Amino acid sequence: MAASIPTGAVSGADGGKEQRTYPLLSRREVETMIAEGRTLIIVNQHVLKVDGWLKYHPGGDKAIAHTVGRDATDEVTVLHSPEAQQMMNKYRIGRIEGRWTNFIPPIQGGKFRPAAEGGDDDYVQDLEDTPGPISNPSSNPSSRSASPVFDVLEYNNSGLRARPGHGSTKTRTESVTSMSSVSSEEQYQATDGMAFLESETRKEISLDLERYPPLDPEVQDEIVVKYRALYERIKAEGLFDCNYTAYGIECIRYSLLFASFLLFLRWGWYIASAICLGGFWHQLVFTAHDAGHMGITHDFQTDSVIGIIIADFLGGLSIGWWKRNHNVHHIVTNFPEHDPDIEHLPFFAVSHRLLGNLRSTYYEKVMEYDAFAKVFIAVQHYTYYIIMLFARFNLYRLSWDHLLFSRGPKHGIAAWHRNLEIAGQVFFWTWFGYGVMYRSIPTAGSRILFLLISHAVTAPLHVQITLSHFAMSTADLGPNESFPQKMLRTTMDVDCPQWLDFFHGGLQFQAIHHLYPRIPRHNLRATQKLVQGFCEEVGIPYALFGFVDGNKTVIGRLADVSRQAAILKKCQESIVKNGGHHH
Repeated sequence: MAASIPTGAVSGADGGKEQRTYPLLSRREVETMIAEGRTLIIVNQHVLKVDGWLKYHPGGDKAIAHTVGRDATDEVTVLHSPEAQQMMNKYRIGRIEGRWTNFIPPIQGGKFRPAAEGGDDDYVQDLEDTPGPISNPSSNPSSRSASPVFDVLEYNNSGLRARPGHGSTKTRTESVTSMSSVSSEEQYQATDGMAFLESETRKEISLDLERYPPLDPEVQDEIVVKYRALYERIKAEGLFDCNYTAYGIECIRYSLLFASFLLFLRWGWYIASAICLGGFWHQLVFTAHDAGHMGITHDFQTDSVIGIIIADFLGGLSIGWWKRNHNVHHIVTNFPEHDPDIEHLPFFAVSHRLLGNLRSTYYEKVMEYDAFAKVFIAVQHYTYYIIMLFARFNLYRLSWDHLLFSRGPKHGIAAWHRNLEIAGQVFFWTWFGYGVMYRSIPTAGSRILFLLISHAVTAPLHVQITLSHFAMSTADLGPNESFPQKMLRTTMDVDCPQWLDFFHGGLQFQAIHHLYPRIPRHNLRATQKLVQGFCEEVGIPYALFGFVDGNKTVIGRLADVSRQAAILKKCQESIVKNGGHHH
């Protein structure tokens, strides 16, 4: 966000006791240090130099990279334990006074001036001005050209201004399905395809500026003050405390599913056994998710071991991979260039911007919209559920990539987790791959059927995960948008009866979870009314869909991007037909 609110509004890592006085740093001085390659973030009115922490950070260096030059107070507060926040104090090198105007981090294309260039604090930060990934995917690491928000709308130190009529009640379904129209096709059929994509970006940005509070500093500051007050209220009401009785019930459910899987396997009822095993995996992931956010015991090492046992030993998935991926997702939610949770080419594109050969800052490669992708994107609204049936296989691939190439922390308190995870992977493939698939099932046909059914049963989990983001905004409104507004703009909740909570596992409250990730999932329903009241007070739309309507909205978004891909294709065909020239 673009402001620094007094630290008294946040549960402080300092406990109100300042150990020393730090030098006052100007925005220009901070910019100079970042230009020299230092990793600086702002937390609780202090400047932290975290270069030495990058290789130790359990959540990976990418999550930190997206907060460089920004006031990350809210991100740090909601994603870290008080102990971790206290530890961060040793990285302080200075302090700031008053409101902090955020920089765009280098990983996102922000350009920083070295001391030799002079200048002052009133400078409006440039973006990388070399060709971006749309025009030349291989020439430039910047991702900003594919999100031309700063070029197409007025931007200054006060931020992007919303159009009159903000707070429109138009639903995302209506908005999404109206983005590609016949007039768009007629207008751009004979022009450059990239101009069409940029036009679609302008539409999405304009829509968000109309529906959400203005990005003026005073408006966003007020949202942050009330958001932090809500944090204190949630904490005071004990909603960060884990409900261990609920976990006792969960463990009974897990045990019954696993016992049924073994019993049916012994009896030779392979389909029934596969269904029970898939249900076991489906349910376990919810607890692994809590453990990954330190939502069970709130102790880093204890919850990490719980997560490794569940994810690696019992499920064959790397919790370390998930943490590295998921922490970035929580910082840059739904940004096509940066959020790995929506980077699924060639199978899915949830934003027209993914049709322009974007460079992923997470995977550090261009996501090519190639011939293979064009085939899948054209029919993605039909293949969505089919691909979800096999999504777990991709998670195995990502897990082994993470472990074999040692992409997690190599130093510090999380370094030893990799060895335990590898042991967990060996254990999993021994009991499942050898013990179940090879030794317990007699024929190749039965093995294949067992494998497919057990993994297909977990499909609702993958639908649940994508449901809360695929249909929401993918626009980048710039560095002045507050953290809570960004989370609510890019995330939806799914409404369901309370008795169905066990099936959704708390993941249906994704908007609430993104605001306060460390709230244990059994407390999210109790938190919902508080968040709804906050949204009403600050004027931010709270996206809440029923499960069926949410699925329809996702399919509508996928179909809309398919239509945009068809228009882009006609644009490109028109260019070829006209000999490479456009009107």
